[in-house]
Parts: sequence; C-alpha cells; structure tokens
Amino acid sequence: MKKDARDFIGYGRESFDPKWPKKSRLAINFIINVEEGSEYSPLMGDPKSESGLSEVPGGRHKINQRDLAIESIYEYGSRVGFWRLTTLLEKYKMPHTFFVCALTLLQNKEISSFIKKSTNDICCHGYRWEEHYRMNKNKERAQIKKAYDLILKLTNKQSKGWYCRYAPSDNTRNLLIENGNFLYDSDSYNDDLPYWIKKNKKKHLVIPYALDSNDVHFKLASGFSGSTQFYEYICDSINYLYKEGLHKPKLLNIGLHPRLIGRPGRIVAIEKIIKHIRTLNKIWVCKREEIASHWYKNFYE
Repeated sequence: MKKDARDFIGYGRESFDPKWPKKSRLAINFIINVEEGSEYSPLMGDPKSESGLSEVPGGRHKINQRDLAIESIYEYGSRVGFWRLTTLLEKYKMPHTFFVCALTLLQNKEISSFIKKSTNDICCHGYRWEEHYRMNKNKERAQIKKAYDLILKLTNKQSKGWYCRYAPSDNTRNLLIENGNFLYDSDSYNDDLPYWIKKNKKKHLVIPYALDSNDVHFKLASGFSGSTQFYEYICDSINYLYKEGLHKPKLLNIGLHPRLIGRPGRIVAIEKIIKHIRTLNKIWVCKREEIASHWYKNFYE
C-alpha cells in the first residue's frame, strides 16, 4: 500500500469515545468564515473576478473586468452580515471560531480590532481566499507563513489551526508541520471526530470540517431555499447526534458566512438553532482550539 493511501476505515463500526468535557454527548463548533476582501478581484491584480459563494452566478465577465455585483455582495458580509452574526452569538454567549483570511483584516480594521479583542479563537484560512492545490510548494510555503504572520501582527493571536479554500495540495500538511505553529488542520470532511495522522514520522491532528451543515447551500440551486430548511437540517443533525451520543459522542460543525447567513431572512435560523441547543443539557459548545487542546491532552501518545 502506498505511503499516502486513503483510509476508508477510520474509527470503524465501534467508533471512538472522545470523552468530551462534562460527559457531553455532542460537541458543537460554530465557525464564522471571514473572507470578504480577500476574494479574487482585478483590483488586486487578479485576471478574474470572484465567482464563488455569492447570491449571483459569477464567471461571466471578461478577463481583467470587475464584477461589481459580486463585489457588493461580498461587501455586505463585512459591512452588515458580520456584525449581525457576531451580535447574535454574543447575545447568547455562544463560543465560536473565526476562519480568517489574513488579507480580510487589512481591508476592514474594525473587524480586525473586534477579532483582536474577542475571546474566540482564530483558525487561519489562508492569506487570501485562494486555492492552495494550484500552488507550487515554494509559493504555498510562503503563503502559509505570510498568512500566519499577518494575523498574528494584526490581532496578537496565534492561529493554532489551518483551513484553506476547498482543498489542500499534496504538500499542505507537510508544510504546516514544517511551519511549526499549527496544532491542527481542518482540510478534511471525512469524519465526525478528530483523528491523528502521521506525516514525516510526526503526529498531526485533523479536525474535520463539514459542508452539509453549512450555509453554503443557500447559494446552490438545489440547496436551502429559506431559514426554515436550514434550521430543520441543523436541528435534525443535532437531535440525531445527541441520541447517538449516549454511546458514541461526535462533533458537529456549523459553518457560516456573513454574506450568506447574515441576511435578515436567514439569520433567524441561527437564533432558532441556538434556542434548541439550550434545551439540551449535555452539549459542549466550544471553540476549535479547545477541541485541539482536549485531543492533545487526552489522546496524544
């Protein structure tokens, strides 16, 4: 079997007991993706405008032509959506994690200052919202370092985790280990629990992310059409995992984008989800860095 062969087994039928704090039956991590201002744009020297995760279909413009519609939709995320979402999570004292593209912090000093003062943690989401699988090894190494260093400079916070746009390259994990500043990465969607892998004879922690329990489906033709569908899907996931968690506790990611969930007709779903969570007394709502620390403390050998 090849060195980097795929693992189709994982924890297997018997699963694994994560021993969540206070004997919790489910861990939930809210994630705010802070990307606005780091997306593709001719204003930043890109030959194309952004075409992903927007209310309107992109990719119709000419080379070097700005897509003003998509630009304004992304601006909504930083001007309005971010504040609506963080205000709601703070109102209910819900811990969360910021997936931060470093360049975003330069584009919005108010958001940068807010994250700096926040008690919530940062997972580095790249220097820009860009595809790392397209980069050669030297460029990727440089982008990882530049992203980590800029976030640290602007927030005085160390990004203990890493998650890049859509998919890593074959080199990403080795480069994260080489960098030495990261406890984990979330460039995977293959499990409901964290797990260890070995890279260059070193143990490396993966805390999988999820795209089903994620507001990205609001921009898909076959996705959520309104807040009720999103609320029902997330609460169905919580209920099933909570029941399963009596014997096999798991982790649920709830991925959020200010330009999507931050719209008034959608944000109501998050408030309903929070109220549902608060009816269950064995749920650990946590930060991603807390999950990593828990795994290192209890399962590092």
